[in-house]
Amino acid sequence: MEIVLFIGGLIAGFAAGYLIGRLSLKSKFTSAESDLKQQIAVLKTKLDELEKDKEGLEKGFGEQLAKRQEAEVQIASMKSDFANLKEKLDAERKQMEELEKKFQTEFENIANRILKQNTLEFTQTSAKNMTDLLTPLKEKISSFEKKVVETYEKGLKDQTDLKVELQKLYELSMALDKDAKDLTSALKADTKKQGNWGEVILERVLERSGLIKDEEYYLQFTGKSEEGATLRPDVVIRLPEDKHLVIDSKVSLTAYTEFSAAESEQQRDLAMKKHLDSIKKHVKELSEKNYSELLGINSPDFVLMFLPIEPAFSVAVQADHELFNYAWQRKVVIVSPTTLLATLRTIASIWKYEKQSQNAQEIARRGGLLYDKFVSFINDLEAVGAGLKRAEKAYEDAHKKLTSGRGDLITQAEQLKAMGVTTKKSLPAEFMESEE
Repeated sequence: MEIVLFIGGLIAGFAAGYLIGRLSLKSKFTSAESDLKQQIAVLKTKLDELEKDKEGLEKGFGEQLAKRQEAEVQIASMKSDFANLKEKLDAERKQMEELEKKFQTEFENIANRILKQNTLEFTQTSAKNMTDLLTPLKEKISSFEKKVVETYEKGLKDQTDLKVELQKLYELSMALDKDAKDLTSALKADTKKQGNWGEVILERVLERSGLIKDEEYYLQFTGKSEEGATLRPDVVIRLPEDKHLVIDSKVSLTAYTEFSAAESEQQRDLAMKKHLDSIKKHVKELSEKNYSELLGINSPDFVLMFLPIEPAFSVAVQADHELFNYAWQRKVVIVSPTTLLATLRTIASIWKYEKQSQNAQEIARRGGLLYDKFVSFINDLEAVGAGLKRAEKAYEDAHKKLTSGRGDLITQAEQLKAMGVTTKKSLPAEFMESEE
């Protein structure tokens, strides 16, 4: 009986201990759950703040990468400007020296011919006519010389400004380098943003090319194909002789960022293959659009595909030496900001020389008219001189008949007066003196 009571007591003790322990654990679990909920609320608040910070960083990174690309484009533009400006100054200096020699020789020849062919002094009227004729020519020469000097002085100033700007752009490029890398990871997830960003970079390259918007190039040009389909290339460049060049922007970023971030050779090879496949896909899609068959434009048989990321372009060309041939066979030429800027600068120079050539033709035409007018004036002046000589000879002959020789008019008139002819006037004294 005692054993039974003892066992019963043990069981009751265990039961009471179990209940007390369970109640204690439940209280602890309730407290822990409350703490966890508070921590979750705090973490959620921090997560919202981090999301806002992330959006701000993505926006800032986009601006920084655009600035870096702009800086790279400006550096290439400034270098190209420097070379073109130096070449232009040398050519204009040489042209000015040749024109000075030509004008000096021409005027010396004209002056010598006038001195040899005309021995009479110019009358006041002739001198005035000569001045009226030569003044416009003198003004044109002075205007031309002034323009050449102003161009030369402006070129020197531009060279100084160019050096300062290059230094600033270099420092800006170095500062933006890190931000650009961070931005790459922010952009790679959004394909539409990549495309918009590529078009912005393309437009900035065009702005620094020296070409005139809506006159020498057109953005978002809309046209029809021969089949009637609507085509809308990013840019159409207008060339002299009514020819055109089509440019379309394509961004290949995701695979390139994987290649840049790869830690092993195997990862780099795999990422590079994806990068090349992406570029070739863009080439194929662009080739199938047949932009060169747009109605209303006279385009070459190829289209320029613009890759806005210079390093992505460089590593692709280094990895696949046949990439250009692949694109060319499909009537596509791949260009980067640097190569496109050089191409557009060349086109801008062609336009400039085309306009200068048109001006030179007009100057030559007007110069020919002026020279012909000058020759006509010399001929008229010679005719005036010959007329003056004839008039002088006629005057001398008439004067002889009047005052000298046998039976001159004055002697006969005075003889009539001496015979008693009534007169109211007398001959001037100088004629009477010459007669005596």
